Amino acid sequence: MNQTQTDINTIQAVNLALDDAMAADVNVIVLGEDVADGQEGGIVGVTKGLSTRYGTSRVRSTPISEQAIIGAAIGASIVGMRPVAEIMLMNFTTVAMDMIVNHAAKLRFMSGGQTHVPLVIRTMTGAGFGTGGQHADYLEAWFAHVAGIKVVAPSTPADAYGLMLSCIDDDDPCLFIENMPTYWNPGKAPERGVRIPLGKANVVRTGTDVTVITYSRRVHDVMAVAEQLGASGISCEVIDLRTISPLDTETILTSVAKTGRAVVVHEAVKPFGVGAEIASRIYESLFRELKAPVQRVGSQFCPVPFSKPLEDAFVPGAAEIEAAIRATLDDTGSKSPSRFS
Repeated sequence: MNQTQTDINTIQAVNLALDDAMAADVNVIVLGEDVADGQEGGIVGVTKGLSTRYGTSRVRSTPISEQAIIGAAIGASIVGMRPVAEIMLMNFTTVAMDMIVNHAAKLRFMSGGQTHVPLVIRTMTGAGFGTGGQHADYLEAWFAHVAGIKVVAPSTPADAYGLMLSCIDDDDPCLFIENMPTYWNPGKAPERGVRIPLGKANVVRTGTDVTVITYSRRVHDVMAVAEQLGASGISCEVIDLRTISPLDTETILTSVAKTGRAVVVHEAVKPFGVGAEIASRIYESLFRELKAPVQRVGSQFCPVPFSKPLEDAFVPGAAEIEAAIRATLDDTGSKSPSRFS
């Protein structure tokens, strides 16, 4: 890839990160369904070209068995490799939950710190393509609830590159969530070799009236709403978490202490989500400084619909985000229908 290129998409950014990591360290390997060039480098081409450059011993297409993929990757990581395992769709992580939760995440604890699992699990998800209820869920809250695994969700190609390098460097397992509907959206090319620290959020827009906390694809939706509201005099500060676990609580609390209001937006269903954890941390530290109740915006509490009109209604859009922001500007918050939902 041309290093001077100004725009790339997330597919290219992740491919570039894997390429740079594999070139720098022979212990970095890639495995998963159809990841080698004989199978077109994955269903969207994220790993295209890597097996040609580094051989099929380092870029291995596997059988359709998520347990086998993660089990082999854990074994490889224990003996000194740094595997990047692709689970094609996030819903399919459920097939390998025992391996991920009871083995990858716990081996360092159960060995008294003697055994690390430097494993990266790449997976994609996201509503918008009519893939239905078993292919598009955001399940990040499940994994954020598990001690021992880091959960990462980039929103831009440059962030995807820098965060992927940091995940590969990390001595503990990382879940790297890619948003399928935004794979092809162009963005600024990363600076080669530059890592983005895990656990450090990015304030992508400064403001004074309300803090909006989000990640992954919803960053773009929130930014569009913030720009629109800015024209009418409402100043939104927008935080892109980038890493869900560990959570950058310091950046969140610093911002909310300044604005006095907070809205959390994610694509995952609203009940029991990451937004609830963030709201709890804000209340625990800033309850007396808040000017309005924390608002949460998430998808409807149901499986992702196949029907396009229903799928559009399932995912929170600009109207829901704007309504939540405006609700925080009401001093009492009593007009917000989502306070107890």
